Amino acid sequence: MRKSTMALLAGLIAVPSWAQIAPLGGFYYGRMEAPTGWEWQSPDSVAYNKQQPHAWFFSFNNVDQARRVLPENSSLWQSLDGQWQFHWASNPDQRPKDFYRTDFDASAWDKVEVPMNWNVAGIQPDGTYKYGKPLYSNQRVIFQHSVRVGDWKGGVMREPRKNWLTHTDRNEVGSYRRTFTVPAEWDGKEVYINFDGVDSFFYLYINGHYVGFSKNSRNLAQFDITPYLNKKGENVVAVEVYRHSDGSFLESQDMFRLPGIFRTVALTAKPKVQVRDIKAVADYDDTFTHASLNISAEVRNLTTKAAKGYTIEYSLYQNKLFSDENTLVPGVKAVAQVGEVGKEAELTAKVTLDAADKVKPWSAEAPWRYVLVGELKDKKGRVVETFSTNVGFRKIEIKDTPAEKDEFHLAGRYYYLNGQPIKMKGVNRHENNPATGHYVTREQMEHEVFLMKRGNINHVRNCHYPDAPYWYYLCDKYGIYLEDEANIESHEYYYGDASLSHVPEFRNAHVARNMEMVHATVNHPSVVIWSLGNEAGPGKNFVDCYNAIKAYDTSRPVQYERNNDIVDMGSNQYPSIPWVQGAVKGNYNLKYPFHISEYAHSMGNAIGNLVDYWDAIESTNFFMGGAIWDWVDQAINGYDNGTRYWGYGGDFGQDNKPNDGMFCMNGVMRPDLTPKAQYYEVKKVYQNVGVKAVDMTKGQIEIFNKNYFEPLRGYQIVWSLWKDGVCMLKNQPLMGAKNIVGPRERQIYTLPYDYSKLEAGSEYFVKVQFLQGKDMPWAPMGYVQMEEQLLVRTAQQAAPAVASVAKANTKLKVANDAKLTTVTGDGFEAKFDKQTGSLTALRYGNQTIISEGNGPKLDAFRAPTDNDAGIGYPNDWFKNGLYDLRHRVLTSSSSVKKDGSVQLTFTVESQGEEGCNQVYGNGDRNPESAYTFNNGRRKLGENDFKFTTNEVYTIYPDGSIELQSSISASKANMVLPRIGFAMKLPKELKNYHYYGRGPENNYNDRLTSQFIELHSSTVDKQGIMLPKPQAMGNREDIRWCALTNDEGRGVVFVSDSVMSASALPWSQQELTPAAHPHQLPQSTGTHLHLDAKVTGLGGASCGQGGPLGPDRTLSTNYDFGFIIRPLNIGRAAVSQITETAQVSPSGERPINIAHSAVGKVTLSTSATNRTILYSVNGSKKAHVYTKPIDLRAGGTVKAWYKEMPSINVTQTYAKIESVPVNVVFASSVEPGEGDAEHLLDGDESSIWHTMYSITLAKYPHWIDFDANETKLMKGFTFLPRQSGSNGWVKDYEIYVSQDGKSWGEPIAKGTFANTGELKKVMFNKPVRARYIRFRALNEQHGQDYASGAEFQLIAE
Repeated sequence: MRKSTMALLAGLIAVPSWAQIAPLGGFYYGRMEAPTGWEWQSPDSVAYNKQQPHAWFFSFNNVDQARRVLPENSSLWQSLDGQWQFHWASNPDQRPKDFYRTDFDASAWDKVEVPMNWNVAGIQPDGTYKYGKPLYSNQRVIFQHSVRVGDWKGGVMREPRKNWLTHTDRNEVGSYRRTFTVPAEWDGKEVYINFDGVDSFFYLYINGHYVGFSKNSRNLAQFDITPYLNKKGENVVAVEVYRHSDGSFLESQDMFRLPGIFRTVALTAKPKVQVRDIKAVADYDDTFTHASLNISAEVRNLTTKAAKGYTIEYSLYQNKLFSDENTLVPGVKAVAQVGEVGKEAELTAKVTLDAADKVKPWSAEAPWRYVLVGELKDKKGRVVETFSTNVGFRKIEIKDTPAEKDEFHLAGRYYYLNGQPIKMKGVNRHENNPATGHYVTREQMEHEVFLMKRGNINHVRNCHYPDAPYWYYLCDKYGIYLEDEANIESHEYYYGDASLSHVPEFRNAHVARNMEMVHATVNHPSVVIWSLGNEAGPGKNFVDCYNAIKAYDTSRPVQYERNNDIVDMGSNQYPSIPWVQGAVKGNYNLKYPFHISEYAHSMGNAIGNLVDYWDAIESTNFFMGGAIWDWVDQAINGYDNGTRYWGYGGDFGQDNKPNDGMFCMNGVMRPDLTPKAQYYEVKKVYQNVGVKAVDMTKGQIEIFNKNYFEPLRGYQIVWSLWKDGVCMLKNQPLMGAKNIVGPRERQIYTLPYDYSKLEAGSEYFVKVQFLQGKDMPWAPMGYVQMEEQLLVRTAQQAAPAVASVAKANTKLKVANDAKLTTVTGDGFEAKFDKQTGSLTALRYGNQTIISEGNGPKLDAFRAPTDNDAGIGYPNDWFKNGLYDLRHRVLTSSSSVKKDGSVQLTFTVESQGEEGCNQVYGNGDRNPESAYTFNNGRRKLGENDFKFTTNEVYTIYPDGSIELQSSISASKANMVLPRIGFAMKLPKELKNYHYYGRGPENNYNDRLTSQFIELHSSTVDKQGIMLPKPQAMGNREDIRWCALTNDEGRGVVFVSDSVMSASALPWSQQELTPAAHPHQLPQSTGTHLHLDAKVTGLGGASCGQGGPLGPDRTLSTNYDFGFIIRPLNIGRAAVSQITETAQVSPSGERPINIAHSAVGKVTLSTSATNRTILYSVNGSKKAHVYTKPIDLRAGGTVKAWYKEMPSINVTQTYAKIESVPVNVVFASSVEPGEGDAEHLLDGDESSIWHTMYSITLAKYPHWIDFDANETKLMKGFTFLPRQSGSNGWVKDYEIYVSQDGKSWGEPIAKGTFANTGELKKVMFNKPVRARYIRFRALNEQHGQDYASGAEFQLIAE
């Protein structure tokens, strides 16, 4: 390859004499007759005849045109977007090699619309592919490669695996042709052709002449085509685009890999003496009252004579806020003297424009923009060229700050914009449209910005490349803080010796991609951080990139998450919440200020615990914020027998490899930019106002304006009072001594309700809302921009007991047979299955509520979310058959109570009939790949996981049915997806009403945006369907929920306190195996879940980890109950359901029995006025229960109520052979294969491993274990991983704690030998404690990883 490269260079001539510009390495110039054919496999050759980079700005005919900035307002700009002729070839040998000739006949070619990605443009509704196939890959390039030093030298044409797409379509080539005519008025000007984005490499021909090449897909490729143009008539442009090139090694971003001309193509004209580039950098004095603009213009002379006496006159125009309408700023002018510019030379003309106090600052809160208009004049004062650019006045600094000048009284190194330590509340954004691929229209871009503004998002990381130029224009205009990132990701080689960041041959490309970005967007005030690239190694090439940027622009800091040591600020990806909670205090060994470049991985049903991140981030100024991964699901439309669906990795044929499955579906928004449920949580957590209760008995609340620059002006602030979910006082204006709260100010307001008049039997909330006071570009007047709900008072007295209101004139009838107990009364019939212990059928009047066999049964399964899969939860769920629970009655009884109600008791054992292996993953999936219940199926036996539920049904005369249950499991501390009861109701019960959190689905770690109110919708709208069906539709803090038909008849379920609930058209078992929504079966009913608890979402699909401890549903003991009541509201208001739901439980409560890991048996009950008696091992002597029973040696416990012996429970337990410990926290894990629990599973082949594919905190790494009770700890054993030495721990410390919070000083320290042998450590002195922390300080080979196979505590 080096020979070919040198052959190429031999045909080149020197760079033109651009005296004051350092040309980028790898850019070559000349007049070669034809390319060599090796250009696309010559890494150090970046471009040929491509213009040096410059800012995004344009020339105009006059000042009026220039004030409008955008190129379409200039007569010197002409779009070539539209219809082109196109030919596709699967590899270079099949391309039409002479297609560029002017006499080539392309009449038979297809006509396509440019911009486009050809893989997407060729997808047909019948499911065929006309121009190759789209392919999604996360880290890997999609051609053959290996992770080893020098692998890149093999190029992009190596033979890959036979089942890879590139085995047949080795390197696709798209050939484009079209004609154009140059306007007559451009005569005498220099004409350029501009490609805003071509993936990944292209040759350019004009009128049959070879012009040059470019291989950076996402920066401007501009060529001077003046020498090649016909003097009159049409011209032919021909472009040959290659899917793969050596540039592809640097473009291995986590996205669909889509070739083609996917951004605008246009012609521009400039005079021979011209302003080639313009840089305008704003500045302020220390008081931020005096502004200036430092302007540098690169003046180029393409004539054969020296240009003398030229000047550039600058004027400034102020835009209206969020508008392009502008007016002259009087008195703000500057004139730059241009020195003598030699022939075919270039020089820099500098001047400072003094704006004094006549301009307003730019920020995302108030993005005041200005148009800088320049007029290049010759020595006679004639205007040679008029040009313009948008600017904004803002100054960025990183500086050390003493504690007395910090809002939080902490000394530190902070990021400031215009003197304020702002917070960036962001998302990562890829360019994507399911119908057009990476081509995104201007209309879509603006729609995206408006969605962000509506959602309180003020920051975007342009991942992982510079975006289309219009995006920056919009972000300047509407106020979005941008991290602009170079088009570099060589993730396929990871970050060791094989990384291209170390390879000299790729140095030119690294630097060029950074500098092309910086030149292009340096004038945009929205760009507030430069990023050197993403996940591309730590090497010297990036040091050179940093130095190159700093030599050109010092007005912004530089960030790079792979090597914080070489840049201005710190960053990482996917840290855990506990790590962030520690790091924000400013005392970690980090480079502050700190920005989390990726976090809260929004894959599928996601973004749990977001508020916990931001509670930490907003507590100090050490962290600037972060960017959620990511903004929108990256889907491409696929077709299945004519049905369109959102396709992801592996969906486009059996050879659609390598792929990473669903890993591209990580958006806050769905592929069509409709919101997922997490959008609403982001909006709430990111809002720039805080509202909290001060004294609700007096109606006192505090409002905190989180803005840094703007007062809470422009909002109508209103409050509403809600009683039992119904609004009683609506949109009351907020009145107070100070109606406009200044930035970072707090103000107390009093809401004028009368607390003393609130009804004792009701609960009350206040909702405070900030409504847009006028129409904004992104939202109409009245739009709720920010809001908060505050509890005023809980109900002070219980609702009437159901027994007191559920009366009837007729007595209940009870009939028994071998299988059923049937209870009938006035207008209802209920059947109970004696084999399963369930309410198996229920009818109210003529309305079937539960058909035979579909009543409530214990359930602990959900269709795995992507975050569940990320932490490996489904492994246990499938293995233990949670999807297939079968129910068996162990004991039962029935009785008629004095009040006429019927009481049925059941002890039910629930266990999967079979379990299976969970093998579904995102790696190299086939189109049909999805979860399945058929892999490795095995029968489950007596010693496998099971539940035992003690149920008490009470059936009241009016048909109300109360179920009280106590639920226990045979294995503690397994994370369950949920625990509660599931049932199927008829389809006609499709109207869903509930009093709880909504209206969007929510989980216990994603609920701050959803308020406790009365909500009504239909069952089919309870979930937000995702590209891969998974658990959805849950609602938290439910007081009651109801299902009715269109006539208002149905049923209400009333919780005994609060519950989780969901109603969907499909069961969780139906959702699980569907790869796409269109593959779901037709709904057969309404599937209702009523749960004691549902596990949250967390963020383990990539980093972060699972839900925090309180948000997990462990297989411990639960008391749970609800009441079923008939409902007939007709056409009355839904709020009338409250009257039926205003009841409290009356039925008997079962006894709950729990068995700890150390053999202690605990008896409990939620019943009042009950005494628990028990006996052990059949003893006739009864004991009053007062404390846990020691059953470490095993045995049988029977417990009953002294007042009602018929309510009893019996359990037998085996002897505890050892003292186990449980993992309660791990600072870092590689989700799934590296779970910390693997240290305790007795399997030497499974390991704990800290996260290795994502940037995280460096050492130390630690794990906290719980011994379940105080132990005399003597030592421990630790077995290093046996499959290799990666992550072997060297130095360690041991801490102990009694409460798991206070750890003190280490009780032991040591250094492990660098071997894989079992390490046994005995403490110098035994210590009594319950918790033990193993803290790894470093690794044997100096890496950042830690690993281990087994850990055991030696204790008594």
